[in-house]
Amino acid sequence: MLRRLYDWTMAKAEHPQAEWWLALFAFCEASFFPIPPHPLLGLMCLANPRKALRYAVFATLGSVLGGLLGYAIGHFLFKSVGAQLLDVLHLSHSFPYAACQLRANAFFLIVGKGVTPIPFKLVTISAGFVGVPLGVFVGASLISRSISFMIVGVLFRLFGAPIKAFIDRYLIWVTLAFVALVIAGFLAVSLLAGQHGAAFDQCAGATIANVMPA
Repeated sequence: MLRRLYDWTMAKAEHPQAEWWLALFAFCEASFFPIPPHPLLGLMCLANPRKALRYAVFATLGSVLGGLLGYAIGHFLFKSVGAQLLDVLHLSHSFPYAACQLRANAFFLIVGKGVTPIPFKLVTISAGFVGVPLGVFVGASLISRSISFMIVGVLFRLFGAPIKAFIDRYLIWVTLAFVALVIAGFLAVSLLAGQHGAAFDQCAGATIANVMPA
């Protein structure tokens, strides 16, 4: 089944509208969808390494636009939509800590997220909730998402054929590695709750009540 899914995705990656589907996937992931778009981006780059950078740009722009939806959910619809969404995604426990940290140092934390497996939707909803200035949010998101996606695009553009040969041979192990990264992201989020080093972290005891904008 895994091999058939892989072959099907590789075929779809050649579709004329493939990059738009990737952008839509990245858009949804940045605000409410639980699965990161990196596996799809990687498969599309495998199918057509010459378009790897183009795919990375579409993923970046789609994710930033989706981040604006996440920001709007956090800013305007937190009680009616955002809180329930975070609960469904099992991110409620980490939300107050993330919001507290973003209030203190938004730009560098959003940019730094680009090199971590922390779910971007947690960042976008939290940023909207605490009212991070929109210009700061968009600029930092562009840098963060570019880091995350352009690394994939550049690697596949330069080394597409060898990487494809490796994945063709070790598909199961590569899939397990992607799953492990997703799990690592949620484990990283659990650490944001401040369970370790609370005495040294002013946000460790944060709650929704004390991070709520005045």
